[in-house]
Amino acid sequence: MRNPTSVPRVAVIIPGYRCENTISAVIQSLPDWVASIIYVDDSSPDNALEVVRGLQSRDPRITTLQHAANQGVGGAVISGYREAVALGADILVKMDSDGQMDPQYLPKLLQPILEGKADYTKGNRFLHFSKISAMPFLRRLGNVGLSFLVKAASGYWNVFDPTNGYTALHAAVFPLLDCERVDRRFFFESSLLAELGILRAVVRDVPIP
Repeated sequence: MRNPTSVPRVAVIIPGYRCENTISAVIQSLPDWVASIIYVDDSSPDNALEVVRGLQSRDPRITTLQHAANQGVGGAVISGYREAVALGADILVKMDSDGQMDPQYLPKLLQPILEGKADYTKGNRFLHFSKISAMPFLRRLGNVGLSFLVKAASGYWNVFDPTNGYTALHAAVFPLLDCERVDRRFFFESSLLAELGILRAVVRDVPIP
C-alpha cells in the first residue's frame, strides 16, 4: 500500500524505558508525513532521553516528555496521547521503542481510521501463520488464553490479538475515555480495549507481522 498523500495530522507516541540503543533508529525510521513524534521517557535510567534530545535539533517534529517516576507503559502512552491532542493531532499512533514495529505498516494501520471505518486499529500478528509457528508453544498458548479473557471482558470478539501494542486511535475518541480506569502497566492495551468497549468504539484488526 502506498503512503497516504493527504493524511490528517498523525502523531507517533513512543514510550521509552531502557531504549538507549534502539530509540534513535526508531525515530529516524518514521516517514516524513508523520506530523509529530512524541517521546515519553518513563524515568529511564539510561541515556535514552539525551539521545532523543540530540535528534531534536535536526527534526523539529520531536517533542520529549519526562516522567519523574516510572509510571509504566500505559502511563507513558496516556501522557503522550494528551500531548499529541494538545499539539492538534488527528490520529494517535503508539509504537514501541525497541524497533520491533515496522513503520512501513503505518499506512495500513491508519487506513481504516482514514476511511471512517474504525476509531481504533490494532496490529494482528496471528494472521501470519509462519510467524505464529515460530513462537514457542507455551507463548502461543498464553497468547490465546489471554486473548480469550480480553475478548470476554471488552466485548471485542472480532479482535484476535488484543495485547498487540502497535495501535492507532482517532484523537476525537481520547477525551471520551476514562483514563483513570486504564491500567498503567502490563494490562494497558487490554484495559484500554475495555474502555473503548464501553464507548462502543469501532475497533479493527490490521494484519502486521
